[in-house]
Amino acid sequence: MAPYQFIERPTPFNTKGGSTLPIFAVTPAHIETGTIDPIALDWARRAGYKAESGSLLLIPTAEGHLGGALYGLGTNPSEQPYITGRLARALPAGDWHIETAPLTANRLALGFGLGSYRFDRYKSEKSPAATLMIPRDADAADIKRQLAGVFLARDLINTPTNDMGPNQLEAVFRGLAAHYKAEMSVISGDDLLTQNFPLVHTVGRASADAPRLLELRWGKKGHRKVTLVGKGVCFDTGGLDIKPAASMLLMKKDMGGAANVMGLALMIMDAKLKVDLRVIVPVVENAISSNAFRPGDIYRSRKGLTVQIDNTDAEGRLILADALAYADEEEPELLIDMATLTGAARVALGPDLPPFFTDDANLAHDLTEASLETDDPIWRLPLYSGYEKDIRTKFADLTNAPAGGMAGAITAALFLKRFVSKAKSWAHFDIYGWAQSERPHSPGGGEAQAIRALFHHIRESLR
Repeated sequence: MAPYQFIERPTPFNTKGGSTLPIFAVTPAHIETGTIDPIALDWARRAGYKAESGSLLLIPTAEGHLGGALYGLGTNPSEQPYITGRLARALPAGDWHIETAPLTANRLALGFGLGSYRFDRYKSEKSPAATLMIPRDADAADIKRQLAGVFLARDLINTPTNDMGPNQLEAVFRGLAAHYKAEMSVISGDDLLTQNFPLVHTVGRASADAPRLLELRWGKKGHRKVTLVGKGVCFDTGGLDIKPAASMLLMKKDMGGAANVMGLALMIMDAKLKVDLRVIVPVVENAISSNAFRPGDIYRSRKGLTVQIDNTDAEGRLILADALAYADEEEPELLIDMATLTGAARVALGPDLPPFFTDDANLAHDLTEASLETDDPIWRLPLYSGYEKDIRTKFADLTNAPAGGMAGAITAALFLKRFVSKAKSWAHFDIYGWAQSERPHSPGGGEAQAIRALFHHIRESLR
């Protein structure tokens, strides 16, 4: 069975064997020492080709037809492990194979696949693309499932809210569950109140699309309990504390946490990992209407803790609070939440390095190792207890928006921590979910962050 796809697209890979054109991936040293194909070497030297990182030189045949390509890796290919991603966008359309490359087969093919991503759903004209033959010593099935998970997250984030509101996100969630024969349930609208999800209802009640809580269950009871929670704010106006126009432009991506946990769940289910998987996604639109929640309101959460609303634009932690409390009730062995939660995380680490928080030192070590092994960057920030005082308030147990603006990513994580007490291990990921510029493995736009590292960690923990 092929991995789930939300947007059907052609595979970036081919299986044509001898009918493909060769690519010689080379460093400057290969050119200097002459350790590549003689015809390619002669053409490179005549053209003054230096094999700079990401450079492409097409090679003609003696008859003047396209005969192959040289692709530069630069002097230190290890600095850009997915440099072949740029190759996917630079090559002319056609079927290709790697003839030589000082890269591992898996990195080579995965990099090409990641870089091949296109979001052309709204384009009238779609141009053909190059395809690559996966090397025989690569794990083709694993590469394809990782790409499917990453592409799902990218597609969901890139899709504008008029086509990815709460109703449409639920439909994709249903499609993912059906593809892998998972159980799925939905609690929607006022049923959120009767079933004790008051904060999810509060944040989403002003929208024309009802707020809801999506839940997926897959796997076998008795296996390791892994629970994923993702923030699903399909659009965030900021509520009554409305965002300025410039800050609202990218708010279609505020469901990036949901998109990423769905991509991770796809990988886990497609790999048939021996886990008892549970995925919980609270889905809302933070809209403005006569019944929108207000600054100064106080609400009781599922866990019983009361929360004072000091800023309606700090809504993500509210819906996560109910979802985490619900997830925590089953005492999972591993509880992961992902959210596009704070601008403070971006100020601290920038858009490409998502922070994570956990009070489990062993888990932090293992996640860091997984990040290094997969070149999927993450960085641990502290759950510094000295800032606990900042999330307290005079009239309620907690505030959703501490005054002062300092350490915003940490205080948000400390807020969420108050709703997790039974899980054996918990980690919170404050992701950006967006690539601001083109990189070798990404053309820019909606981005999957940390899920390849998390998938690697979960898989390795079961060995």
